This record gives sequence, structure tokens and C-alpha cells, in this order.
Amino acid sequence: MPSYRCTTVRGRLSPPQRAELAGEITRVHHNVTGAPTYFARVAFDEAESGAVFIGGAPLRHDHVFLIGNVRSDRPATTRAALVRGLTDVIVSVAAVTSTGVWVYLVELPAAAMVEFGHVLPDPGEDERWSAALPPEDRAWMRTLGH
Repeated sequence: MPSYRCTTVRGRLSPPQRAELAGEITRVHHNVTGAPTYFARVAFDEAESGAVFIGGAPLRHDHVFLIGNVRSDRPATTRAALVRGLTDVIVSVAAVTSTGVWVYLVELPAAAMVEFGHVLPDPGEDERWSAALPPEDRAWMRTLGH
């Protein structure tokens, strides 16, 4: 359900940092929202130096940008906890100051999202949705991320 894309300047994150950050983003999303960990998708993009601009000028400071497409209709307190938790793990894992962290959540209605070939449930309906899936789909999804 959550699909996160993390953008940095090329070489900013080592492969172990990317793996740790993906795990931490997944953990935070699960802990804050209750969504199963196998829903979390994290991808990394690297931009060439001079390819990212802020205020019309090339970015000159250390920077990590995370954009997450998540299901809408969660309480404001949940969104705030999610943004704060994601910021904290980026600061920790990427060893960047908080002024170099940008986190955006883009909320989409569950009915506008398909994962694993099935339209997604509203937040809080994950267990019922999973139980209604064909057994082979449910079994396969639960093998992900382990």
C-alpha cells in the first residue's frame, strides 16, 4: 500500500544504508498505521550532482527526499506520527541533519490503488481484505520481506 521513493544525489547512500533505510521505512509505516509489512514498497532514485534544484538554483547541501504514496482517510495524528517517524529514521540512517530531509505523503483513495492484482481496502480493513483473497495470493504475499 505505501509506495515510497527516496531520492538522493548519486552515491549519497551506500547499499547497506539503502537496505537499512528500506527496513526502517517499512517498520515505521507498519508501527504507525498497522498495515502489514509486506505492503510496503521502497525504491531509491539517484540524481546526478547538479540535477536537483531548490529555488531555481542547484542544490548545494546534503539532502534526502522521500515521497510516499499512501492510503487516504487516516487521522491527522497518524499522518503526523508517520511523517515524524520517517524523518527520524532518515536522519539516523542517512546521517543527515533534519534541515536536509524532505518527506511528502501523497494520499490516495484505496479504491484508486491495485497491489498484487487486487484493489486495496480502506485503512483498517487489511485483515478482512487479506482473508477474502485467493489462498495462493495470500500465501505468496506473506512470503515477501521475510
